[in-house]
Amino acid sequence: MARRVALRFNGAVLAFTFGAGIACAQEVTLRLHQFLPPQSAVPAHILDPWADAIEAASGGRIEIARFPSMQLGGTPPQLIDQAIDGTVDIVWTLPGYTPGRFPRTEVFELPFIIAGGNAEAASRAFWQLAEETMMDTDFADLHVLGLWVHGPGVIHSKTPITDVADLAGVKLRAPTRTTNMMLSALGATAIGMPVPAVPEALSQGVIDATVIPWEVSTSLRVAELVDYHTEFGGEALYAATFILAMNPASYAALPDDLRAIIDAHSGLEFSANAGRVQQSYDAPGREMAEDQGNMIITLDETQVAAWRAAAAPTIQTWVADLTASGIDGAALVDRARALIAENQPAN
Repeated sequence: MARRVALRFNGAVLAFTFGAGIACAQEVTLRLHQFLPPQSAVPAHILDPWADAIEAASGGRIEIARFPSMQLGGTPPQLIDQAIDGTVDIVWTLPGYTPGRFPRTEVFELPFIIAGGNAEAASRAFWQLAEETMMDTDFADLHVLGLWVHGPGVIHSKTPITDVADLAGVKLRAPTRTTNMMLSALGATAIGMPVPAVPEALSQGVIDATVIPWEVSTSLRVAELVDYHTEFGGEALYAATFILAMNPASYAALPDDLRAIIDAHSGLEFSANAGRVQQSYDAPGREMAEDQGNMIITLDETQVAAWRAAAAPTIQTWVADLTASGIDGAALVDRARALIAENQPAN
C-alpha cells in the first residue's frame, strides 16, 4: 500500500515537473522599442494598454518589455531595421522616418487627404488599404500589428502664420517626405527631423516652426517654445502615419495559442482605436497652449480653401513620382479617399 502511494506521488511530481517545463518553454519576453518618453500619449494610452491586455490574455506567458526613448540604442529612423533584423521584437515608429521606403503609406500623408480630420476613419482606411496593397509589398519584411494616423496636423510657430505667403523663408520642421514636399512647395524651408529633436531645434533657432498634432506637443512642451498655433478649421493640412510591427521570426516562433492572442489584439479594430485615442489627446495639448497665453489661429473655410488649392500640386507631384516607379499613385489616392469616406461616422 505504501509502495503504491509512493509511486503515485513520484509520478505526480514527474508530471508536474514535466508540465512546468513545457510552460516555461512557452513563456516569452517580447521587447517593444519606440522613440517617445513613456508619459507621452501614445505609449501611455495606446501601447501600454495594448501590451497589458496581451499579457493578461496570455496568463502571464507573454511579457512585453517596454523600452521608450530609444533606450535600446539607435535613432528613430533605425527602428524599422531593428524590427526586421531582430534586434528587437516589436517597434512603434513612423514609416515616414525612412523616406521612400514605404511609398504606398504616403498616400495618407498627402495634404488634406483626410476629410474632416477624423483619425479613426483614416486609420480604418489605412489598415484596409494596407491589406489590399501593402502587406506583400511595402511591409513584406515585417509582421504588421497596427497602422494608424494622428489627428489634424497643426503649425506651431514663433511668428503668426495665416496665409500661405506667411511660410516664405520659415525654417519649418516636417516629419515625412510628403510633408517636406508640400511645405517646400508652399515657400517654407522644410527641415526633416524626428519629433524628439523638435524642442532643442526650436530653442536653438535651428527651426522657427514645426508641424505636429496637438497631442504630441504636450510631452514636448512646444507651447513654451512658440507663441502661435495655426489650425485648419477641422481639416487636416497633413497627417503622419504610424506602424506597430513585429519581427516575423519572433512572431512565427510563438506557439499557436500565443500567436492567436497577438492576432486578437491587433489589426483593424486596434488600428482604428489607436487613431481615435491619439486624436482624443489633442485637447490637452491645445489647453496647454491656451494656458500659456499663446495665440491659436483657426482658419475659416475661405482661408482653408486657399491652402488646399496651393497644396494640390503636391498630390500631383506625388502621383507622378509613384507612377514613374511603377506604382499607380492615382489609384491609391482614389482608393484612400473612398475608404476614408466609407469609414466616416454616420451623422
